[in-house]
Amino acid sequence: MRHHFFRHLPRRLGTDLEESVIARPPRPLLSRELIAKTALALVDRHGAEGASIRRVATKLAVNPTSLYNHVPNLAAMIEDVRSLVSARIDSSPLRTLEWEDGLREWARSYRRAFADHPRAVPLLMTHPASAPVLLAGYEDFAVAARGVGWPDRDILPLLTAFESFILGSVLDMSGPTVVFDPRGQEEQFPTFAAAFATLRDEDPDDPIATRAFEMGLTMLIASARPSPGG
Repeated sequence: MRHHFFRHLPRRLGTDLEESVIARPPRPLLSRELIAKTALALVDRHGAEGASIRRVATKLAVNPTSLYNHVPNLAAMIEDVRSLVSARIDSSPLRTLEWEDGLREWARSYRRAFADHPRAVPLLMTHPASAPVLLAGYEDFAVAARGVGWPDRDILPLLTAFESFILGSVLDMSGPTVVFDPRGQEEQFPTFAAAFATLRDEDPDDPIATRAFEMGLTMLIASARPSPGG
């Protein structure tokens, strides 16, 4: 039976008011994109353990089986997480700039894309990469590498060398700003201690990581063309 309040209202108005009173609070519609964003947020907080169907379902306040209506399995959800992060990588410089300049801008973009999600790196490195948005960037890399003379059999090792360096730099950014500490042992290691002492003149928030990235990137790019006749 309806509440007595609605008995004294016009039929349509009473019905509308009643429906608005008993309506449930709105909840975001479950979607593949929402699942991926939730998974990424959990990975950012908990690391690889955050990427579980059960944890994502709990966060979204739904039954785990509901997720399978949108994403087929855990591997697919992880690839969706990869897509979210990789979408921020700009590979267009590999198509529009000279090889060395394109590599530099692509590598910087790659590092920036993962800088906010360093805890996703170990997770993604243990799963095969098949996300189309990432493969499109790999295609740009492969075309550019072939264009400067790299044979097809060397393109994946070359890409892996760059990725290992870039993602290693991302992990370096996420750790302590300085991992070395020779203080108190200066007499034993005087040269290293002198190098360490120069950090007092650097940005305290980023004394090494970005400089190391740029230095290493320059060295990699210096060797990024195939040897003549090699």
